[in-house]
Amino acid sequence: MDPKPGEAAALEILPGQVDGPFDFTALFGNRRPVEMEIGIGKGRFLLAQAEVRPEVNFLGIEWSLKYLRVARDRAWRRALMNIRLFRADARHVLAALLPDRSLARVHVYCPDPWPKKRHRKRRLFAPETAAHLGRVLVDGGYLDLSTDAEEYFDEIRAVMPAHSGLLPAADPLYPIDSPDGRTSYEVKYVQAGRTIHRASFTRPIRGPR
Repeated sequence: MDPKPGEAAALEILPGQVDGPFDFTALFGNRRPVEMEIGIGKGRFLLAQAEVRPEVNFLGIEWSLKYLRVARDRAWRRALMNIRLFRADARHVLAALLPDRSLARVHVYCPDPWPKKRHRKRRLFAPETAAHLGRVLVDGGYLDLSTDAEEYFDEIRAVMPAHSGLLPAADPLYPIDSPDGRTSYEVKYVQAGRTIHRASFTRPIRGPR
């Protein structure tokens, strides 16, 4: 059954609703761990994860309002109340809206590689963004990422340790080696015969002082 007008809006963070750093306890109504996916598309990965891990809250960032609304309505029909969706530039969210040590995981799968040299300044994995990715993760938290662009992958692996404070690591939950654990773009690229390059990074757990 399709949601009635206004019903599914409960899962969407609307313009003007946030004027400072997120208060996740107020946003979700509980203190469960929060994971964020940047670039959710129509929500294939995010919704699957929210369904199988109800003990976790999921924040999805997507620039396309059309895709975000598709994901929102799908989440509502599946009664996934541990999801919130926000149409925004991920770089702004990372820089201005996420408190320090507030996310258990960040998922970034097949971001736009901006292959033309004059456009590379638009890439998500730049030094300033890497610093924020490191800042927002809890100790022991993970950044999980993928790309089909080998040159971009090499750049990411150089940028992240140098600018984020994160270290290469194996995430015990990701990647999921099945179609259910892939985004729509990953499924599309695998079917086209492209290689998906994956990496995980973690914020080291600090010992007692």
